[in-house]
Amino acid sequence: MDRVSALDESLKKTLGPATAKVMAEQLDLHTVGDLLHHYPRRYEERGQLTRLADLPLDEDVTVVAQVADSRILKFNGGRGQRLEITLTDGSGRLQLVFFGRGIHKPHKDLLPGSRGMFAGKVSMFNRKLQLAHPTYVPLGTDSGDEAVDSFAGKLIPIYPACKGLESWKITKAVDAVLPRAGEAVDPLPPSLREGRGFVTLPEALLKIHRPDTKADVSEARDRLKWDEAFVLQVALARRRHADTQLPAVARKPVAGGLLDAFDAMLPFTLTDGQSAVTREIFADLATEHPMHRLLQGEVGSGKTMVALRAMLTVVDAGGQAAMLAPTEVLAQQHHRSITEMMGELAEGGMLGGPEKATKVVLLTGSMGAAARRHALLDLVTGEAGIVIGTHALIEDKVQFHDLGLVVVDEQHRFGVEQRDALRSKGKQPPHLLVMTATPIPRTVAMTVFGDLETSVLDQLPAGRSPIATHVVPAQDKPHFLARAWERVREEVGKGHQAYVVCPRIGDGEDEPKKKAAAKAAEADGDKRPPLAVLDIAKQLTTGPLAGLRTEVLHGRMQPDDKDDVMRRFGAGEVDVLVATTVIEVGVNVPNATAMVIMDADRFGVSQLHQLRGRVGRGSAPGLCLLVSEMPEASPARARLGAVASTLDGFELSRIDLEQRREGDVLGQAQSGVRSSLRVLSVIEDEDVIAAAREEAVGVVAQDPELDAFPELRTALDALLDTEREQYLDKG
Repeated sequence: MDRVSALDESLKKTLGPATAKVMAEQLDLHTVGDLLHHYPRRYEERGQLTRLADLPLDEDVTVVAQVADSRILKFNGGRGQRLEITLTDGSGRLQLVFFGRGIHKPHKDLLPGSRGMFAGKVSMFNRKLQLAHPTYVPLGTDSGDEAVDSFAGKLIPIYPACKGLESWKITKAVDAVLPRAGEAVDPLPPSLREGRGFVTLPEALLKIHRPDTKADVSEARDRLKWDEAFVLQVALARRRHADTQLPAVARKPVAGGLLDAFDAMLPFTLTDGQSAVTREIFADLATEHPMHRLLQGEVGSGKTMVALRAMLTVVDAGGQAAMLAPTEVLAQQHHRSITEMMGELAEGGMLGGPEKATKVVLLTGSMGAAARRHALLDLVTGEAGIVIGTHALIEDKVQFHDLGLVVVDEQHRFGVEQRDALRSKGKQPPHLLVMTATPIPRTVAMTVFGDLETSVLDQLPAGRSPIATHVVPAQDKPHFLARAWERVREEVGKGHQAYVVCPRIGDGEDEPKKKAAAKAAEADGDKRPPLAVLDIAKQLTTGPLAGLRTEVLHGRMQPDDKDDVMRRFGAGEVDVLVATTVIEVGVNVPNATAMVIMDADRFGVSQLHQLRGRVGRGSAPGLCLLVSEMPEASPARARLGAVASTLDGFELSRIDLEQRREGDVLGQAQSGVRSSLRVLSVIEDEDVIAAAREEAVGVVAQDPELDAFPELRTALDALLDTEREQYLDKG
């Protein structure tokens, strides 16, 4: 059997069809290799051998003793039964207890007079020391010290298990395939492995599954973490390298063009951060291979301004630029703010429009047929230099004259397939700029967006005001909530405006959604479903905010109605906007200074940070109030406390990710594929990821096809299956 196929062998053949079926369906394990990479979650310690006279309470122990007596007792009116066994070793006594169906085997195995070795945690019941459901091995009269030594002090692996497959059954299955670990192909180049002092892969697999000591576990984890980081970084480095081989049209700035005319109109100077990031983007646009850049920045750091200047550069160079927004509200908002920023420069082709101007068109799914036809015509003829739209831009019938740049706003809301479809509309691959307002810790950016070069805007433009954030404990201190509404009235009294954000829309929500909300509420130990926009709006207009001009905004409204509400709010004709998270990104109303977030504990940390960024966008300071009924000691309140304590989005995103599953980080939701990370933590293992990236870049620069590293190529194919490879491919 060759080295590769040993681990590719189906578990059906090794473990039998019944076990293999459960493993495949419940744990997504199909081959011997899959099972060898299904690592223990933790290890139980049997503890060193202890005399019964010296048993410590609440600790794991292993004892060798003789069964003094054994009895089955009934309880619960005869419906329940338990087995009690008394042990003695001459120094003291200990009780074992087993319940329910678990009593039959030990009752048969552990007869009075027999000897055994027993392991478990010591507890006290009815003033007697006991072990509940201990692990045990019966010892015959000929069992010597060797058997005792091999049992005591062992680390027992506890595996991620599932219904129908307990950890001990997985342990048996791993025992059956563990001899194959010796045939595992080691992906690390020998020089790298030796240089970093790692054990071989077969040795790491043996040590992670059957460690003798904690040092074994640590050694194995270090090696396996490195593999995961390194193989992933090699995949991303190859992606970046392949991109540099693709042809693209260089789009260089043109003197005296649209960009110069736009810059001349700006009433302010760019921040140093904006200037630095712009230089990086312009340098990329001027090359003959596609730019792949991630622009991440704090809420309100001026990403749209940077993106617009990049789009104008491309238009100057004869191309077109498309901006893809996640929602119609946001697309309309971008269209409005970009045409306002450009002024007459957005009036290309209009009577009396300036010579240096282009058309800025909007394309969304809900546009009327005539407006849509016009927009499509402007795109195909090249009349429109800039188009802003939702996923409607991706449809087959949308054709561009010469697409040179794609700007994707709020990357995490688009599937990679959608971004890829838009990129395929260029005659040659267009340049790509991905913007995100959710700051991403450096390691996550290196792991998830590793094929994108990263630019960071962490400086707020001059004139942006500080935002004060406070938690309002509505349950413990109801008067705090009353004060919150007073604060809103005070802000409106000063001529400002406010947002009130709720997790749900309310009336008329389809039943399944309502039930799901109620069910989630119950799971949270909270019988109340999340607060809804329509209900809260009604309560506010007849209660604490009576007399103020209040409007609602949510995703189920007609696009024209949404646009109308946003326009009137922007124009100052509405005092209070009660909305869902449709206002989370891109909405820019400098006069809005206060935000009250109801049921704030139901939002993620990054989402709260995003929402908060809608206030304090003008010269007056912003106020964000996080209303929650969760008790003070709860994790949810701790999370809100973290949001209130810092305005640093990068710090908050770390907190957010530490509280979420790692798979979320890796864009599983986008790729639909299980995360390939099993021991690597993208938050904690920063050094490992950075070092692995450096090594990976070196290896790929030296040998992009990995011809000299067939084992690494094999590991790449195994760890990054086709679907995930495509996912990275489309990043």
